[in-house]
Amino acid sequence: MTHTPADVVIRLLLPSDAELLSNSFSQQGWHKPVEQFRAYYRQQVEHQRQVFVAVIDDNPIGYICLLPRAPAGPFHSLDVPCLSDFNVLMDYQRQGIGSMLMDAAEQAALQTGARSICLGVGLHPGYGAAQRMYVKRGYVPDGSGVWYRDERLPISAPCLNDDDLVLYMEKMFPANCNDLK
Repeated sequence: MTHTPADVVIRLLLPSDAELLSNSFSQQGWHKPVEQFRAYYRQQVEHQRQVFVAVIDDNPIGYICLLPRAPAGPFHSLDVPCLSDFNVLMDYQRQGIGSMLMDAAEQAALQTGARSICLGVGLHPGYGAAQRMYVKRGYVPDGSGVWYRDERLPISAPCLNDDDLVLYMEKMFPANCNDLK
């Protein structure tokens, strides 16, 4: 079922979303435990992360986290906001919902006075659509190379092409810009 952007509301995570999100992702075979979303909510209350949730008819269908700074990787010691754990239910992908979530998170980062925003993206084919979207939105590799399990991967080092193999990217915000449109 296709939805229009008018059907979608973007808001911050609520405690009641935890079970709904966990169950919905579980139904499509993605492991997202209820406790993960409960922890995210606690962290949101403590200003350690913001979790933007896409909702249609009171049903959460996707989310993205905005962290005040990167927990690992080349941006770890810098004061650069970081996008993390970005997921939209498969039935709602390719309808602009992910872009709406990213718009909300980027706008929130911009409002903190940040000059840029970063993210790490997986390199296996399951991340192909995300890789393309990030480039189209102005994210570029930071130049530090490939990282594996939070460590910069040396040349010729062995690794697995799993969720821990990532490329870090950054998007610079336009100077004197209050709107990312």
